[in-house]
Amino acid sequence: MSTETNENVIRTRVGRVTSDKMDKSITVAIERRVKHPLYGKFITKTTKLHVHDEDNQSRVGDSVEIRESRPISKTKSWTLVRVITRAAV
Repeated sequence: MSTETNENVIRTRVGRVTSDKMDKSITVAIERRVKHPLYGKFITKTTKLHVHDEDNQSRVGDSVEIRESRPISKTKSWTLVRVITRAAV
């Protein structure tokens, strides 16, 4: 009996837009909390990703959902799914 697993799981993340100065691209900061291995204190770590935004629909401060996609450029391999909340202008 074969035990095959579905490896085509699409990864999605939620983050905040930190830059929208590029055409059809945004920079998204994703924060996660990790526990320090020795001291046990929870630390906030940030990962910055370049995301493809085809319609230029997001602005700085927006909360967005992104998904992993094929490599679009040297540093872009994520695509914007939707804008969750808009930033207060």
